This record gives sequence, C-alpha cells and structure tokens, in this order.
Amino acid sequence: MKENYSVFYLFERFRPYYKKYYGTLLIDLICAMFSTMCDLILPIILRFLTNTARQDINKLTINLIFMLGGLFAVLRILDTMANYYMQYIGHVMGAKIETDMRYDVFSKLQQLPYSYYNTNKSGQILSRITTDLFEVTEFAHHCPEEFLIGGVKLIISFLILININVPLTLAIFATLPVMVISISRYNSSMRNSQKSQRNQIGELNSGIENNILGAKVVKSFANEELEIEKFHKENLKFLGIKKIFYKSLTGFHAVSRIFDGIMYLIVIVYGSYLMKIGEITAGDMFLYTLYINMLLATVKRIVEFMEQFQRGMTGIERFIEIMDVENDIKDSENAIELTDVKGDIKFDNVSFSYPLSEVNVLDNVSFSIKRGENVALVGSSGVGKTTISNLIPRFYDINSGSITLDGINIKDIKQISLRNNIGIVQQDVYLFSGTVYENIIYGKKNASKDEVVKAAKMAGAYDFIMELENGFDTHIGERGTKLSGGQKQRISIARVFLKNPPILILDEATSALDNTSEAIVQKSLETLSDGRTTFTIAHRLSTIKNATKILVLTENGIEESGTHSELMNKKGVYYNLYNKNIDETAVNL
Repeated sequence: MKENYSVFYLFERFRPYYKKYYGTLLIDLICAMFSTMCDLILPIILRFLTNTARQDINKLTINLIFMLGGLFAVLRILDTMANYYMQYIGHVMGAKIETDMRYDVFSKLQQLPYSYYNTNKSGQILSRITTDLFEVTEFAHHCPEEFLIGGVKLIISFLILININVPLTLAIFATLPVMVISISRYNSSMRNSQKSQRNQIGELNSGIENNILGAKVVKSFANEELEIEKFHKENLKFLGIKKIFYKSLTGFHAVSRIFDGIMYLIVIVYGSYLMKIGEITAGDMFLYTLYINMLLATVKRIVEFMEQFQRGMTGIERFIEIMDVENDIKDSENAIELTDVKGDIKFDNVSFSYPLSEVNVLDNVSFSIKRGENVALVGSSGVGKTTISNLIPRFYDINSGSITLDGINIKDIKQISLRNNIGIVQQDVYLFSGTVYENIIYGKKNASKDEVVKAAKMAGAYDFIMELENGFDTHIGERGTKLSGGQKQRISIARVFLKNPPILILDEATSALDNTSEAIVQKSLETLSDGRTTFTIAHRLSTIKNATKILVLTENGIEESGTHSELMNKKGVYYNLYNKNIDETAVNL
C-alpha cells in the first residue's frame, strides 16, 4: 500500500467525483466570481468619491451619491443571492460527493477478502467511512471556491493597483511569494499530523468498540479501571498528536501575521512618502489601504482554509488507501454460474498457509466427499479443521493443489454463485440488529412470510419466537443480545434452512451451548443436514457418531478416515480422542 501521495495525485483521484455535478460546480464558481467582483468594486467607488470631493466638493452631487449608493445596493443584493447559492447548493453538492464516496468505499469493502478484516481493525475502517469522508464534504465545496476567490482577488487587485502606482504595487506584491515559501514548510507537517490524528481516532474507535462488545467480560473480571487506563493512554496519545498539529498551525499563522505587518508597513511608510511627493493622491492611498485589507483578509482566509484543506486531503488519502487494496481472491476470466449442484467435493493435494505466515496449516491434504454425505472433521486445535471449512467457500485461496465441486475447480466458479450454494452455521452466531424476521430472511431476500415461518419451524425456533413480545417482529438487540445462546443458534439455523443450500458447513455449531440447548439444536441440525453434503466440525465427538465418514486430522494431515465404528475398532488416534472427550464430558456433567 502506498504511504505518501502527492497533492496533484490526490486531486486527480478525487476529480471524477465532481463529474456528476459539473453544472452545479460551474454555477457555484460563477457565484463566487461575482461575489468577489462585488467586493473589489467597493474600494473603487470609495476612491472615486474621495478624489471627487478632494478636487471639487461641488461635483459630489446628491444624484451622484444616490447613483453610486444604488449601484452598491444592487451589487450587495446580487452578492447576497450568490452567497446563498454557494452556502446552500454548494454544501449540498459536497454532501452528495461524500455520499457517493461512502457508497463506493462501502461497496469496495464488500468485495474485499475475509483476510482483510482479520488484519484491519473495525474501528479504523469505520473511521475511514465516517469521520474522514465528512471532512471531504467541506473540502469538495470550499476548495474550488477558495482558490478561485483568492486567485481572482490577487489578479484583479494587482491589475488595478499597478495602474495607479507601479513601484508601490510591486513592493507590496513582492512580499507574497516570500510569504508563500515561508509558510509552505508548515503544510507537510500539518498534513502528516492530520493523518496521524485520523489513525489515532481509528484506534480510539477500535478500543471503544472492543470495550462495548466485551462489556460482560470487563465486568466479570472487574477490570473497569484497567479499561479506563487503556483508554486514557490512547486519548493522551491523540492529544499529543493534536499538539503537534496545532504547533504547525500556530507557526503557519505567526508567519502570515509577520508578513501582514510588512505589507502594512510598506503602505504606511512608502505610500505616505509617495503621497507627500505627489505621486499618489489621498484617494489612491485610501484605495491601497482598502485593497491591502482585502488582500490580507484573502490571505488569512486561505491560511485558515489550509487546516480544512489538510483535513480534506487526509480524508481523500485514507479513502484512496482502501480503494487501492487489491482483492487477491478473484473470479477467473471465464468463471461460471453453478446450476443443478450435486455436492461432490474433492481436495487434491491442497496446501495452505494464512497470510503473513510461512507455516502451512494444510500440507498436501487430499480427500473426496460424495453428494449427500455427512463428513465430520475431528482433531486437536490448530490442525486445520476450520481452515478446511473456510477454503470451500473461498474465504481464502489455497497455495497449491485444487478444490473441486462437481468436478469443477472452485476458482472457475463465480464466488457469489459458489457461496449461494453453501450454508454455514458457526459456533459464534452473528445476528444483525433488527427483528427476528429480518435476521431469518437474510438467508433468502425474496422469501415469502410463509417460507420464513416454515424455516423457523424446521429449525425448532418457531415456538420460542411466538412467545416473544412481538413474535417475528421482535427486535433482538445488537448481535441478538436479547436472546439466549440456543435461541440465537436456532435463528441462524432457520436462516440456513431458508437459504436451502446443497452444501452445509457446521463449524462447532453446538459447542457453546448447554446440554439442553445442544440437544434441541442438534436435532435441528440433523434435520438440516438430511440430503445435503455436510461438513461437521464437532467439539463433542458423541454428536458425530452417525457421520457417513470421519476424517481425523493431526499435524501430519489426515491421519485416519472411516466411520465411527471402524475408527473405534482401530483403537488409534480417534479412539483416544473419543475416550478422552467422553471422560471430559462426564467430568463436566
């Protein structure tokens, strides 16, 4: 991932988001130009009045005064209308661009592999699609305006003043390049500090999220003070980063104020001298003073905008970092849609290691499963049981070998088609915040209410759902916190029933349940597995006695294979695992 981007590169990547709003942006810039011209005309009117009164007070007629006053009033009304458009429509345009970017980055996140979420904190991701993009709203609207307004004021002011007195104008404008060079060195520091702030906000978000989701664990260990201490440490780190930023920003302002003083000093000393020797009039001196005020106000506005500019550029940079992440799990060029899936699966010399690890979890593993078979994967922790279940739906890609479904390499099948034909029930059930009905229908978005009810009945969930306050319309809380473990698991099983896939993966689906809940859920799983190609990873080996085939995994790969009876008669690895498991279960009882 690229660490540093040039400002030009960031602008080029951001520019396409203006495309849909070129008309709005053009009108916005025309309004900005018009508003700027209104500001520039006022000093000219005042200079004309001053010089007219100085030369001959009788020429300053009531009609002339009202005419100029009327001109200014009309200009101010038009200026107000232009500013209204800029403030309202311009900001809405910025919000629309933010919405488009958030849509794109969220869509990108849906396309990224499962491994991305294992290596990136959710708080960091959340910060990138919320806080960072909010800064882009202000940037998208104000950036073109501020640079246009600043540029127009500088150019028009120069052209007007150079026609009044060349030496004084050159002396004043000569300070501007020196000022820009002097303050530019603070830009890099400000941008780096802004990026560090965004990263640290992500860390704070991650810590808060972990604390909220793990509130029960925190309280059970009475570690509230520890959590406060951890948060305080990260919070102070954020403060330290902000101090660095404000130090750079203060330097930025200090240098600009020094040059403000230099420009005023030039006008006071050199301008007064030129007025004394008759090179400029009192009206010209007044005009210079007004334009210098305007120039300095413009410079200050740009200086103040630089903080917003840097926040916006940082937001764009962090947006691009996600958009540029390569998805290493891709459909092949001629990937197909699955039809009439039987469920024959074959692993052929499969080797696999997780990203950032050089140790193979699986090394030349081979086995085959026929349609409708219920295959159990058993073995100690870390031998690759869950890894196998993750490789079938291509949550990860293998290093070597091949995995086929009905004789087709899964890399030649469209991922969405492959996963649509696989149902997964995990130990750690994830239910979305919402209603029971919304969580079940997640398995088949176009399902009817009757289908949802049928799925709930088949999962053994219907009775307890109807006992809830609002039945299927009951809100279950974040991650299903209002339900018991067994209830959550049965809803997740109902979700898979509704999906009705030909291939099923049960990843220790009952290991976290008590005996009563396990018995109920196990019955639902047996119903669900009937007629489907099923992979079962079981914590309690007594639950897989009826499996068609049991694969015993060790660090050496598949050590044993056969039915429960066959493996027990061998009195090998499975025999020892089973007896140990039975003993542990008895002790727990």
